[in-house]
Parts: sequence; structure tokens; C-alpha cells
Amino acid sequence: MTRKDRGAPRTDSPSRDGAPGVSYTGRGVHRIAVEALARRIFDGTYAEGDLLDLPGLMAELDVSQTVLREAIKVLTTKGLLDARQKRGTFVRPRDDWNLLDSDVLRWTIDSGAPGAFFTDLLELRRAVEPAAAALAALHRTDADLAALDAALSAMAAAEQTPVMTDAVMTQGDPVLAVRADASFHTALLTASGNPFFAQMRRVIIPALVVRDRLVHAGRHEHPLPAHARVADRVRARDQDGAFAAMLDVIELSRRGHP
Repeated sequence: MTRKDRGAPRTDSPSRDGAPGVSYTGRGVHRIAVEALARRIFDGTYAEGDLLDLPGLMAELDVSQTVLREAIKVLTTKGLLDARQKRGTFVRPRDDWNLLDSDVLRWTIDSGAPGAFFTDLLELRRAVEPAAAALAALHRTDADLAALDAALSAMAAAEQTPVMTDAVMTQGDPVLAVRADASFHTALLTASGNPFFAQMRRVIIPALVVRDRLVHAGRHEHPLPAHARVADRVRARDQDGAFAAMLDVIELSRRGHP
């Protein structure tokens, strides 16, 4: 690794299947140091309570003390690290990690999140998305309806797109399906008109994408009818109906959870 900061571009744009890319906005060697140090925390190289071997990390990552300090500062703001006089820099308990931070969420998923993690996310969705759907029925604009309709059209097209896998032609493109589902849920949260609900996409969508990749890779229940009912109730300004329809979508997710 070179010590020179090459000014790497931001990499927080979505990937091809709708998953977020790297969201830390540092540049070059600073970003690489943050990612490398976070990886060592999430893979258990450094467990909760462990002290960081700063000289060892400087040598291992081939970075200066200044770069390592900046990386530590970033991870400290995310609740992963802390420092005390006469003790040093150490990994904080997992309960202190900021799970609502998009980087922490991404690192958790990339490190192989346990099943309980996705169960917890499903409970969060059950608390947030039906309420967002009800608000969307109240506040939706023509632009919101167009975004929901576009996502539904993409969902339908994804299920009809032939894909070659292992020399066998199958019906349904899982990559397009994942992207369409992410677009629908993002559009719904935005249509709520509540900026706090809209921001929940940063938590809900990455986990939803991981779940969808697994589900759409095999046999699964077609998601279009359930999602279309949500859009229909939002269009009709039926708050109770939108709430109930979104609960049905989440129940579909629970049944299909891999």
C-alpha cells in the first residue's frame, strides 16, 4: 500500500443489484485504513475489549501514525472504538456500536451477520414500513406514485427475463428482481413524506438486498401481487388498507426468509 493519498473517488453509489457501495467518504489511503481496521474488528481479529496494537497496525497496514489516528477517529465516531489514558485504544462492546450507521451495517452484513440480525431487521421493518405506507397514502405525490409504478414494472420484468445459469435457461433475473424490490421500498419510505422514515432506507435497504439475493436465487413466491396491493392502497389514499397491505408484504418476507 502506498502512503500517497491518490484521491480515490467516492464509492457510495449503489451497486448493480441495488446494494450500497462503500459509504465512508474518506479518500485514498485514509479510506483503505478505515476499511482494513474495521474488517479486523468485525472478523474477530480484535474482539470486544481488546487493545489495538498501534505500532503493529502501522506496520501491517503500511500507514503513518497520522493515517492510523484518522482511521481510529472515524471508527470511534461509529461507536466501535474508544480510548482511555493509561489503557490505550480498545474495541467497545457490540451493544455500543452504531447499527444505524450505514458503514457499521455494511460491515456487519459483509462479515456474515447471524440469523438473529435479520430477524431483528424484520421486526424493525414491521414497526416502520406499515406506518410509512399509511403516511404515503396520506401524503403521496404524483412523482411518488410514478416511482412506485416504475418499481412494480421493473419487478414484473425481472420475473419474465430469461437468464442463463449453468448452461440452463431459467425464467427470472435475480439481479433485476433485487434492484426492483429495493427501488419499491425506497420509493415507499420516501412517499411517506416523513424525512425520518425516508432515512430508514439506509438501514432497511442493505439488509433487504442481502435477503433478496438469497431468496431470488431459488424458488420463491412471486412478490409482485403483494407489492402491487400496497401501491394500489397508497394510490387510493386508503391509510388503513396501505398499512395492512404492507404488513402482508413483510409477512411474505418472513415466510420466504432463507
